[in-house]
Amino acid sequence: MPKDNSIKSVLIIGSGPIVIGQACEFDYAGSQSARSLREEGIEVILINSNPATIMTDPSMADHVYLLPLTTKSIIQILKEHPQIDAVLPTMGGQTALNLCLEADEKGIWKDFGIKLIGVDINAINITEDREQFKQLLEKINVPTAPAKTATSFLKGKEIAQEFGFPLVIRPSFTLGGTGAAFVHKKEDFDDLLTRGLEASPIHEVLIDKALLGWKEYELELLRDKNDNVVIICSIENMDPMGIHTGDSITVAPAMTLSDTTFQKMRDMAILMMRSIGNFAGGCNVQFAVSPDEKEDIVAIEINPRVSRSSALASKATGYPIAKIATKLALGYHLDELQNQITKSTSALFEPTLDYVIVKIPRWNFDKFEGSDRTLGLQMKSVGEVMGIGRSFQEALHKATQSLEIKRNGIGADGKGYKNYEQIIEKLTFASWDRVFVIYDAIAMGIPLSRIHEITRIDMWFLKQYEELYLLEKEISQYKVDTLPKELLLESKQKGYGDRQIAHMMGCLESQVYKLREEMNINRVYKLVDTCAAEFKAKTPYYYSTFEAEIETNGKKFVSNESIVSDRKKVIVLGSGPNRIGQGIEFDYSCVHGVLAAKECGYETIMINCNPETVSTDFDTADKLYFEPVFWEHIYDIIRHEKPEGVIVQLGGQTALKLAEKLDRYGIKILGTSFDALDLAEDRGRFSELLEELNIPFPKFGVAENADQASALADVLDFPLLVRPSYVLGGQGMKIVINKQELEEHVIDLLKNIPGNKLLLDHYLDGAIEAEADAICDGENVYIIGIMEHIEPCGIHSGDSNATLPPFNLGEFVMQQIKDHTKKIALALKTVGLINIQFAIKDDTVYIIEANPRASRTVPFIAKAYGEPYVNYATKVMLRENKVTDFTFNPKLNGYAIKQPVFSFSKFPNVNKALGPEMKSTGESILFIDDLKDDQFYELYSRRKMYLSK
Repeated sequence: MPKDNSIKSVLIIGSGPIVIGQACEFDYAGSQSARSLREEGIEVILINSNPATIMTDPSMADHVYLLPLTTKSIIQILKEHPQIDAVLPTMGGQTALNLCLEADEKGIWKDFGIKLIGVDINAINITEDREQFKQLLEKINVPTAPAKTATSFLKGKEIAQEFGFPLVIRPSFTLGGTGAAFVHKKEDFDDLLTRGLEASPIHEVLIDKALLGWKEYELELLRDKNDNVVIICSIENMDPMGIHTGDSITVAPAMTLSDTTFQKMRDMAILMMRSIGNFAGGCNVQFAVSPDEKEDIVAIEINPRVSRSSALASKATGYPIAKIATKLALGYHLDELQNQITKSTSALFEPTLDYVIVKIPRWNFDKFEGSDRTLGLQMKSVGEVMGIGRSFQEALHKATQSLEIKRNGIGADGKGYKNYEQIIEKLTFASWDRVFVIYDAIAMGIPLSRIHEITRIDMWFLKQYEELYLLEKEISQYKVDTLPKELLLESKQKGYGDRQIAHMMGCLESQVYKLREEMNINRVYKLVDTCAAEFKAKTPYYYSTFEAEIETNGKKFVSNESIVSDRKKVIVLGSGPNRIGQGIEFDYSCVHGVLAAKECGYETIMINCNPETVSTDFDTADKLYFEPVFWEHIYDIIRHEKPEGVIVQLGGQTALKLAEKLDRYGIKILGTSFDALDLAEDRGRFSELLEELNIPFPKFGVAENADQASALADVLDFPLLVRPSYVLGGQGMKIVINKQELEEHVIDLLKNIPGNKLLLDHYLDGAIEAEADAICDGENVYIIGIMEHIEPCGIHSGDSNATLPPFNLGEFVMQQIKDHTKKIALALKTVGLINIQFAIKDDTVYIIEANPRASRTVPFIAKAYGEPYVNYATKVMLRENKVTDFTFNPKLNGYAIKQPVFSFSKFPNVNKALGPEMKSTGESILFIDDLKDDQFYELYSRRKMYLSK
């Protein structure tokens, strides 16, 4: 049965601002879904309050509503668009499902005659209501952990008495494990039960016997109206049960599962999906498996929607789950749809992988002082990276190289732990860096059996680690001129970076690179092709690996699947894993940069390692290299592809940090030059420039130790803003008000970032903060937006409510902002985007900093004004256009406010006061007609409440 032709117009519900537990994987799903519907000629209406994402770009849907995700907004949209036939709520995470349920309870879908597609209400209710779900599984004979539901404190106490400890408390209808907890001892139970009941919107929790140490697996399923079901991907958590899957290191395909158990699990998953309702779409099922010969399987949960793991599974297999799930929701059958990879076979197949992928979460604990850093049932990570390799070891190394936490991979970089007690503690209480600590434990000589006993990580994974360590030991016995070729090849095949190999032999990275060249050990690129090469893949989506040479007819060669065309090319460097200070906004900029370069006739090449994003979709750029944004990998791709140049100003600080290397190796940076980028970062040089231009800035000095800082304080006067150089999201920034505070902070900073130059600014107490974004072509400057922050200067711009246009800056101040912006953009010889931040005190505009790159606020301004600014800026970087070639026509009635969204609920004991270090994980946009609006008044009245030292 082909698609349901009665559906002509669909409402997609988005996931709202990014919070821990619900990040941009749903933006990716929503974007794919919108494209999938439009391919069918269906009108798409979209609601989402997040301005930073590609999903809310005007090009994605026929009508985009940047409104709060409430039933009030839904009614407003349905009244404005009586033509809407159906709603698709499965692309927007838990937020969209919860909103869909609420609208159903209020009778909204019925009142407007709206059909629900992709899921049915019954399925949401059964899977979210822990008690109903448990009864259903009993009925269909799928084993579950012993569990009971409590809707009151007293009932909870009774269940605990019956089961004994350890227990797990899981609230119903929550996201990312909010409110979930392990209870190891009786004394903690009352407190954690209360927290769980409060976290659930219906004040209900499931209390179950903890399956500590069991192995955890996930399956991603798709089902059509004809009841065909395919398993797209099996994912194994390297970490055992007890750590939220969003915080687990995961591996695909599953590595340590016997085939018979996998077949059993497969049958159970299909049975579960069929029994929760008769709908067509995607499902994610989670299982626990006992770590013994019996391999008992227990079902944990099923989510009848595109899940956090679906983005990962899509990128891991190359099978676009959200796109196909959307087509199935319209009534298509899997065998009627085309496999997007081969373009010659149907979508009714289960991908087979001839490579391994490893996902590692990215945490930001340094932003939450005093937070509990151990991992458990509540998700705490803010992003993730994925490595693709021919073996688990290679993929593991590539994933660790992608994290951007100053590590070069697993071990061999001199940064491991050497203290026995510390290592044991980090293994016992799962720490965020345990992926490295396992290696340190093996290096210290702690037996694998002991590591397994503590961590419950499967022995197979631990043996893989041990092999890596033994290889490091062997290579360390050689010098660069005596290292045998087969050892060097083996170390590269296992994912070791040139830097690590250099560390083992005590030589330079460049010497290892040279040795590789001499020995002809070069990276080759392979296609991600879902069919393990049984059918020819047509998608230009690559990962790198190393192969031994094959000899035929006296010729030696290695097989490289990435064919270089003779078109002019441009490489766009992505922004790596999401983190606080560098989120989805930079993915938005990268995608628009790629599309603009395509319009200019370039072949576009994207390099990024973040599986959650639209920039790593297989059909965004002409070619995608799913590789770490790590020098060695990038340099090899550049040498292979020989582009006209590289765009670094769209990928945030990640891409910008590589500009110096590119410059040193003579690779052309498109847009603003490295020298200008460096000048803006170097406070000394930048201040000299401001002095020449006669532009005021707060008095400052540079210190390298506590003594120098103390002497500077006498000249500059307190309060002082102390910050390290070259950091992101205000990392390590603090306002200090006396010498003791200054000394403590300086010593602390230099301990964490040794050798860093610290900047001490006189802090302009009580100043107003504003910022401007502009496009410059080296001669002309166009200011795309000036924003005034509601909070005073001293709260990081990413944590401030920013108002566009400003609401109370006089003409005199506005003129200074415009003049300063134009002067600085031209003096830095900016080609492309620039963001400048200002402090305004006594009608004088001071410069805080300038960043000649895409900023966090560019997507917000583009959405507020309805203008494709990144597209224009990219064409300027490529020197295809001057600023004067564009007709700017911003449209905004009233004001737009960029509102930060925080994830403090994941860190109950953390100080929630705001200051110069950024803490927000996402943002929403609020449109108001005038300043009399109640919401504006409330924000303005609270503006000074949060300012912290």
